[in-house]
This record gives sequence, structure tokens and C-alpha cells, in this order.
Amino acid sequence: MASPRRSLSRVQERIGTSHSITDLSQKIDFYDQWASDYDQDVAILDYRAPRLAVDCLASAFPFSPQEALLLDVACGTGLVAVELQKRGFCHLHGVEGSKNMLELAKQRGLYQQLSLCVLGPEALPAPSDHYDAVMVVGALSDGQVPYSAVSELLRVTKSGGLVCLTTRSNPSNLPYKEALEAELARLEQAGRWKRVLVHTVDQWERATSEKEAAGSSGSSHGFISGIIYLYCKQETTPSKTMGV
Repeated sequence: MASPRRSLSRVQERIGTSHSITDLSQKIDFYDQWASDYDQDVAILDYRAPRLAVDCLASAFPFSPQEALLLDVACGTGLVAVELQKRGFCHLHGVEGSKNMLELAKQRGLYQQLSLCVLGPEALPAPSDHYDAVMVVGALSDGQVPYSAVSELLRVTKSGGLVCLTTRSNPSNLPYKEALEAELARLEQAGRWKRVLVHTVDQWERATSEKEAAGSSGSSHGFISGIIYLYCKQETTPSKTMGV
């Protein structure tokens, strides 16, 4: 059972702690303990990434969403799945590294398949060229999904399929963001995928401190900024028909 609703300052303190953990095992333990309060806390923080990322994916999706098979990586409690279902995407798989988060995602009943997987140390539990789209929302940062794992997302995406990624632009996450963008550019230069859009969002979520707000384009409203990347995997094998 979730605890009583907390103040914004308490939520900011907790999420600031989450951002500061860079050890993967410690991060997973933190999320296991946070799971029952997670949805409540991110709502208090005005966390908008799931809706905004799904909006970007849906706006560029070239086929009927009802026929598409999607993978939600680091799916947490299933907030991305809620947004996907609103836009007609109904064939959803998810992977998550926290057992407690995964259990809450199961309770939503929106995924046809859920697996415990820590992307980075582990490969995704899916064959190559399997999904019409793959999403990673909110988990690209130190201590979570390493930027070096982006090529694994490409592996399980069909040729012509979409990969949607997000990360924060607040000061403490800038070194990771720069390394991620270098990896995204490397894969594009290698002909693995093509950029569809990069969308910067000023008011991504409320800042956890004045220091985090400083230098972010959303800081005048007490928010940090974030960014959405959408790429299309390039044809490397004979074309496959999108669908389940």
C-alpha cells in the first residue's frame, strides 16, 4: 500500500537521491523500495516524459498502432503502457530490472509479456528484428541503462522500426547525455539508423534542487528540461512486414 501523499519537498528529496545513485545494484534496491510510492511521487513532480515520448512516437508511426508490437524497456510500473494504450497501441511487451516495479506493471494488465531484465549486464530477452518500436523512457542515466546498450535496442527492432529514447538535461546528467548523444551519432554514421526527430522539452519535471534547475531551460518555472530522440532503424536485411 502506498504511503500517505507527501509534500513536494519530500518527493524532491527522494528523487534527488535516486538521481545521485550511480551503482546499478544500489539503484535497483532503491527502486524496489520506492515501487509502491512511485506513481504518486512522479505525479507530484509533474513528470511528463511518458506522455511526451509516446506523443512523439505516435506522431511519426507509419502504420496502424493496433497492429504493432512494442517493447517498453525499463518499464517501471507501466506508465508508458498507459499512454500507449490511449493512442491505440495494444500489443506491448516490457522488461524491468526491479522485481517490485515489475509486479506493479503486471497488475495494470496492459502488457502481454513482462520479463525481469537488467539491460546492460544482460541482453534483452527477445530475438533480433522482433519489434516494430522500442522505447526507453526515463532510464537513460548513470546507474540505469548504460548508453553502450543502445545497440542492443537496435538489435531487437525490425528494419524500418522506430526507437524512442529520453534523457534529462539537468546539470548532473549532462555528462551522461553528452556520451549518449555521441553514441547515437556513431550509430547513425555507421548507417545503423536514421534520426527522425530530436525534441527538447523545457518543462520535463520539477527540479529536485535550485542547483539542478540552474542552467536548464525550464528553470524559470522550477523545472528541468529533457530531450526525446526518435530514430528509424535502417534496412540491413530484406524488408519485414510490420505487425505482430
